[in-house]
Amino acid sequence: VQLVESGGGLVQAGGSLNVSCVAFDDGFMVYDMGWYRQSPGKGREAVTISGWDGERIIYLDSVKGRFTISRDFTKKTVHLQMNSLKPEDTATYYCYADTSPNTWGKGIQVTVSS
Repeated sequence: VQLVESGGGLVQAGGSLNVSCVAFDDGFMVYDMGWYRQSPGKGREAVTISGWDGERIIYLDSVKGRFTISRDFTKKTVHLQMNSLKPEDTATYYCYADTSPNTWGKGIQVTVSS
């Protein structure tokens, strides 16, 4: 499996961004997928994870009500819609697939200015 992220960029606080991840996979994406993020000087943290069936979704407490993950099984894509962005959301966002071993995208930058 190979994961390729797109989207991201620079936005003002209160704005919205969408990041997407395409899974290049010969199978049927039967694994959990989600997004992690890492900002300078901090460890990588799980932002949101979606179960293999698109359900059993969990969110980091600080993004609940603002971020939404969705999966398009036809296009083998995972989207993360981020609304009401805050400067503390600034980070490199990584797409993740719970394969064996785990698969990570290269990361995409999201910067929120105050």
